[in-house]
Amino acid sequence: MVYGNELADIARDLVVKGKGILAADESSPTMQKRFDSIGVESTLGNRRDYREMLFKTEGSNEFISGVILYDETVRQSGSDGEPLIETLQNQGIIPGIKVDKSTKPLAGSDGELVTEGLDGLRQRLMEYRELGAKFTKWRAVISIGDSTPTLYCIRTNAQALARYAVLSQEAGLVPIVEPEVLMDGNHDIDRCFSVTELTLREVFYELSLQCVRLEGMLLKPNMVISGKSAINRAPAGVVGKKTITCFKRVVPAAVPGIVFLSGGQGDDEAIDNLNSINKVANCMGAPWELSFSFGRGLQALPLKAWKGDTRNFAVAQRAYYSRAKVTGLARDGRYSSNDNE
Repeated sequence: MVYGNELADIARDLVVKGKGILAADESSPTMQKRFDSIGVESTLGNRRDYREMLFKTEGSNEFISGVILYDETVRQSGSDGEPLIETLQNQGIIPGIKVDKSTKPLAGSDGELVTEGLDGLRQRLMEYRELGAKFTKWRAVISIGDSTPTLYCIRTNAQALARYAVLSQEAGLVPIVEPEVLMDGNHDIDRCFSVTELTLREVFYELSLQCVRLEGMLLKPNMVISGKSAINRAPAGVVGKKTITCFKRVVPAAVPGIVFLSGGQGDDEAIDNLNSINKVANCMGAPWELSFSFGRGLQALPLKAWKGDTRNFAVAQRAYYSRAKVTGLARDGRYSSNDNE
C-alpha cells in the first residue's frame, strides 16, 4: 500500500522544474491515424519500434519526468527483450498508464460525451501497479457549442473523474485528472474561460465528495484559449493571463501541479502559450508547478523523421530530444524562438 506522503512525492517528482510528461497513450485507432499520415502500416511491431525509439532517446530524461503508456505498450518488450516499462525506469522516468475506456455518447444528451471504464477498474489498477506503473490518467471531454456544455454533462464526467481518482489512490497510484474543454469551434477566449471555470469547479467539488487527497494527484486541463475557428484568436500573452486568472479562482493550492495538454494546438502555439502561462504565473505567484503533458506536440516531428524505418532512429531521436528541450524551457517560462535553432 502506498500512503499519502508517497503519492505526494510521486506527484511532485512528475512536475519537477524543467520537466514534464510525454503522453504516449494513443489508442490503436489513434495510432492508425498517426501512421497513416506518414504512410506506415500500424502493426504491433511498428508501434513497438516507434515507441521504443522515443523511450530510448539519450538525454530525454533531462526534460521528461514521466510517460503515459497505453495498455498494449505497458506489456511490450523492446527489440532487445527489455520490457519497455523497464527502459523508462532505468532512465529515472516514471511510467504511468491510461486507464479509461474512451468516450461514448452521453445518454439523454444531444451530442455530448461521457468517458467509460469504471467497471472493473479496481482490478485493472492493481494489475498495472504490479506491472510497474506509478500513476494513471483518465480523460473527460467537454465541448463548447450553441447549447453545450450542459451542466448534466459536466457533472456526469466530473463524478466519473472523481471515482477514478479515489480508486487510483486506493491502489497506490497517482491519478492525473484530465477534464478537457475542447478548442473545437469559433468561440472566443472568454467563452472558454467561463466553461473551464465551471468545469473545474464541478470537478473539485466531486473530488472533495470522494475524499481524494489533493496532494497526491495532478490536474491535466486545457489552457484557456480561443476556439480553433475563432476570428482574431487571442495571443499567447492573453492566454497566459486568462489561464492563470481562471485557475487561481478554482484550483486548490494543495494540488502540487498542473500538466497542461496541448489540445489540438500547433506545436509552436502550444509552446508559446505554455511559456506565457509560466511567465504570468511567476508574476502572479501561482501556488502550483505548471508543467506539460503533451502527445502530438512532442511527437509530430520525430514521427515524420522516423517514417517507419529503423535506419531513421537517430534523426528521429534528435527531433524528439529537441522538442522535449524547448518544451522543458517553456515549462519554466524560459523559452524563446531562438531555442528552435
